[in-house]
Amino acid sequence: MRISSKRRSDWMWAYIMITPLMLGLLVFYIWPVFQTFYFSFTDWGSFGKYTWSGMANYKQFFKDKDLLYAFRNTGIYIITAVPVGIILSIILAVLLNQKVKGLSVYRTLYFLPVVTMPAAVAMVWKWLYNSDFGLINYVLSKLSITGPHWLTDHRTALLSIIIVAIWSSIGSHMIIFLSGLQGISESYYEAASIDGAGSLTKFTRITLPLLTPTIFFVMVTSLIGAFQVFDYIYMMVGEIVMESTQSIVFLYYKYGFLKNAKGYASSIAVMLFIIIMLITYIQMKIQKKWVHYE
Repeated sequence: MRISSKRRSDWMWAYIMITPLMLGLLVFYIWPVFQTFYFSFTDWGSFGKYTWSGMANYKQFFKDKDLLYAFRNTGIYIITAVPVGIILSIILAVLLNQKVKGLSVYRTLYFLPVVTMPAAVAMVWKWLYNSDFGLINYVLSKLSITGPHWLTDHRTALLSIIIVAIWSSIGSHMIIFLSGLQGISESYYEAASIDGAGSLTKFTRITLPLLTPTIFFVMVTSLIGAFQVFDYIYMMVGEIVMESTQSIVFLYYKYGFLKNAKGYASSIAVMLFIIIMLITYIQMKIQKKWVHYE
């Protein structure tokens, strides 16, 4: 079948329009992935020179205690920040889905951390956490409680970062859950009310099951983001990070940019990529057992 000249012209313009985007993806996303994979098998020296080292970088995983600490810290961050953030976001979304006065004001206030630069968020919270003149310790002192050194004490540093991460992510997750709640038909709730169901029953038997697709989406994106946590650690604690706050991505940054071990840093990035892909694949497989679509 012959293609008309008009249709060929449409195709040509379509390819012309998507070419800049495809070039950007190729240069800044796709090519660096293959380049990082190649560099993970190399050993870097001075002045950007590198030699092939085979599996040496991957064998070093078993000798690197810092990597073990980074995995532990990232794991604690994930199992704390992700579920707590999702639960709080659902609660806020349900509350802000009601017909109350000043609803748009509350939604705006909760969404403000999302549109605020991470550097500004880190700076404000770093001041709040300051052990000498921070607002948190000042309030605690008024209650006759000696506040800890939030960001310099290994017992509280990671917890402090997790609190900031949860606070800054609630707004975006809340908006997503709000859209999911507003997509649930009112007829379900009307039928439940006729049967005498209370608010708790409606929430557990109607809202949560029909919200599971949204929960699944937020869970996947939150887990990926949690594995890549770096900015708040870097901006609140600094380059000299304690073992109790060092994440996998920060370890990659330390080896790649501070120690000039770009080969080993690339192998850490490849390992993290594989872990994220594997966990995402498992989530996609098991979601059929608990995600309910209408």
